[in-house]
Amino acid sequence: MSTPFDSLGLSPESLGAVRRARFETPTPIQAQAIPPALAGRDVIGCAATGTGKTAAYLLPLVERLAAGEEGPLGLVLAPTRELVQQIAEQAAFFGAPRGVTQAVVIGGAEVGAQVAALRQRPALVLATPGRLADLLREKVVSLAHVRMLVLDEADRMLEMGFMPELSQVLAALPRERQTLLFSATLGHDVTRFAQEVLRRPVRVEVTPSGTPASRAVQRLYEVELEEKEPLLLSLLARDQLSALVFTRTQERAERVKEALKRAGHKAAVLHGERTRGQRRQALEGFKKGQFRCLVATDLASRGLDVEDVGHVINFDLPYSSADYVHRIGRTARAGASGRASSFVTARDEEAVRAIERIIRMPIPRAAVPRGEPVFAEELERLLERRGEFERLPPEREEARRGTVKAKGRPPIRRGQAPSGARGEGRVAREASRTDRTRGRTGAPGRATAGKTRPGPAEGQRQSDRRGTARPGDKGGARRSGSAGGRGAVRRSGPAGGKGGVRRSGSAGGKGGVRRSGSAGGRSAERRGGPKGGVGRPPRGGGVGRRSR
Repeated sequence: MSTPFDSLGLSPESLGAVRRARFETPTPIQAQAIPPALAGRDVIGCAATGTGKTAAYLLPLVERLAAGEEGPLGLVLAPTRELVQQIAEQAAFFGAPRGVTQAVVIGGAEVGAQVAALRQRPALVLATPGRLADLLREKVVSLAHVRMLVLDEADRMLEMGFMPELSQVLAALPRERQTLLFSATLGHDVTRFAQEVLRRPVRVEVTPSGTPASRAVQRLYEVELEEKEPLLLSLLARDQLSALVFTRTQERAERVKEALKRAGHKAAVLHGERTRGQRRQALEGFKKGQFRCLVATDLASRGLDVEDVGHVINFDLPYSSADYVHRIGRTARAGASGRASSFVTARDEEAVRAIERIIRMPIPRAAVPRGEPVFAEELERLLERRGEFERLPPEREEARRGTVKAKGRPPIRRGQAPSGARGEGRVAREASRTDRTRGRTGAPGRATAGKTRPGPAEGQRQSDRRGTARPGDKGGARRSGSAGGRGAVRRSGPAGGKGGVRRSGSAGGKGGVRRSGSAGGRSAERRGGPKGGVGRPPRGGGVGRRSR
């Protein structure tokens, strides 16, 4: 039988706030963590994300902060500005009935406003470690009166390298204080850190560390790298659920967002290079349903409190295996159900094993829907853009042919260049390469790709304009090509170029300023290379005179 909130020792003001929040009964982490926290004990709380950890520490925090005293009396630290802002919203809601004032101190925001808020001596400060450490160095804020410290997502703060800043903040706090530490995962680093910071803590572990959200249906798709975008669009086409898509890098997040918008999905992006206003606009738009998809880096894997996220998609697996639990915890929150899909390639094999060790269960594999029209069309588009139809295996080629035929276009067979502007450009490039190879014989007027190759006279005029010479032409500034060009500024190529300013190549260049190459350059000013260059170029009228 569940325990009611009024049996936890909360004040009438807090109970009223709980009722306004429509909390009916406390979650397991709230029922077990609130009583010892109200009694002044240090607490380590571990539970799956989305189970009410924030309220589990905020309710006792606002209860123990006496209104009217000079602050700060309470301090909450969290790794990201988005998480701090969401905690601040709930703290304002629960603290307002008891008159608890607060200030938010985060990076990316105007410092002057934060300093002004701190000078009002608020009862509660909610901060990221970096910005708070900066203000401590500038002696803008004093933490000498803090009674309660809350470390939310301590493992993430350690992973992000905030240990120096945490040490600076802890040194500014009084030794006699109460400390609460909450997270969904408690690794070895966090346990060691807790032993140094907390005093005889009460350990509240409702679910073992690393336990994923129980109502999240997990699926793992084994794909090739170029199949990720087609698979993403194929999964989104099956329903109208909101989707939170995680990538490893900011560049990939932007690329995925553009692919989603191109396919007709309303999408926003959230990563560290976005401004504070852009990040807030993306997050609020996703919460309100203005965007169906939010593409994010791990910035959004912690503390993102959005109702009814129907589908979490790991476009890339996280760098840290523990972050997998936080990512999929964005769905199936507060007893709801949801889906969690992960795209993996052959190189992710070890990462998958590490994740399965943390969650203590295998992730069910699912078949990749390569036969679905959305998948086949997007894959065709990607490969057409890259000109890589020959990479399609036979079974996928058959599926692609069927899709193209249904659209009323002739199928493009393996190894065949695509039609249209891209295809013509590719044919022209291949023909150009063939033509250059054949051109070493010096045959004039050869027709290639619908164009007539210029003869010697025309080639001379073109070489004057472009700075290149055909084999056998005299007087051209030759940059590259085969042997035989006299009077040319020769940059590179095989042996035999006479009279050129030779930059690099093999032996035989006469009368040129030779920069590098093998032996054999005569009458050359030798810049570098093996032995063989003798003398300097003639001052005028000689074979080695540079052509204009």
